[in-house]
Amino acid sequence: MLFGEAMPILPAGRRSLSPGSRAGLGAALVLLAVVSAVELADGKEVNFVGLLAAVPFLAAVFASWQTVLGVGALAAVVGTTFALPHGRVDMVGMVNVLGVMLATGIAASVATIRQRQADRIAELVRLAAVAQQAVLRPIGPQVGSLAVAGRYISASAAADIGGDLYEALDTPYGVRIIIGDVRGKGLDAVRLASIVLGSYRHVAYERADLRAIVADLDRAVARSVGDEDFVTAALVEERGGTLTIVNCGHPAPLLLRRGQVIALEPPAPAPPLGFMPVARPRVERLEPGDRLLLFTDGLGEARREGEFFPTADRAWRLLGHGTVGDGLASLETALVDWVHGRLDDDIALVLLEYSGRDGGASVPMPSWEVGAAGS
Repeated sequence: MLFGEAMPILPAGRRSLSPGSRAGLGAALVLLAVVSAVELADGKEVNFVGLLAAVPFLAAVFASWQTVLGVGALAAVVGTTFALPHGRVDMVGMVNVLGVMLATGIAASVATIRQRQADRIAELVRLAAVAQQAVLRPIGPQVGSLAVAGRYISASAAADIGGDLYEALDTPYGVRIIIGDVRGKGLDAVRLASIVLGSYRHVAYERADLRAIVADLDRAVARSVGDEDFVTAALVEERGGTLTIVNCGHPAPLLLRRGQVIALEPPAPAPPLGFMPVARPRVERLEPGDRLLLFTDGLGEARREGEFFPTADRAWRLLGHGTVGDGLASLETALVDWVHGRLDDDIALVLLEYSGRDGGASVPMPSWEVGAAGS
């Protein structure tokens, strides 16, 4: 259900059962029918009524406590019918019926506890989704002069976010994009990713030089982690058709141009954030229709039977057509199919396309960028 849609209101007394309650009710009724059939086939002696105590417990595995009570009451009525053959009281049967009633009360308590735990987990999942949107919020579809799409592919079914990060901002200095990968996993990685993104969202609007942003982010990482922790990152700036890339130990972005795939390697290697990187920018002149793929190392390391996913070979066929969002969807489908649905690491992807329409940066380019772009 989408936000803003009205929820259907059921008339009083016609509340629909949840899928879990329906499953629990169905399983319990089947067991009740089986025990009843066996008891009828056994003859006049009451030998199997005690098995009806399992009926409310089976319902408690899936259903609500109200359903458990209803099923338990039905089981007790059935048991009483067997325990009073021809108006005579079968004491053993009645004791078993009392056991069914006691089991019903216990099962209802168990169902109540299970439901409370399920509600708590659902609330935690909701809060985690809100936290994810705060840390890794959606980007695109248009940022300045660029069409942009981002995608996060989690290796864990239990979590939608880890230590990979990305962000795209339209600043006075042009469109600026960061993609990064935190060393490690778990909550510590998420915490560090949030620190890097929080710092970036501030300094990207304040610093004219990407290298100054790198220095600020490096200090933020160094203050927040131990000696062996770091963050690989690539920072991209598009200003007036000029693309500037500063790479700190991160996989090189791929430029898709007229059917070719070009890895934009840095002029010189630089260490990740946290190790005081001194990165040299790479400057390229963009052409209308150029696309740029930014990714984390989970894409390069995805493999099946020791064979790595051929990113560069398939990039143009998967990413060069349709919208940038369609391109990332095609890449994800091909990747998941390649690894048979089993990823070893999270993957962050950002695909951007230059339209050729100048977004109109209000701040002139630094002199070193002008010289590099014109050379």
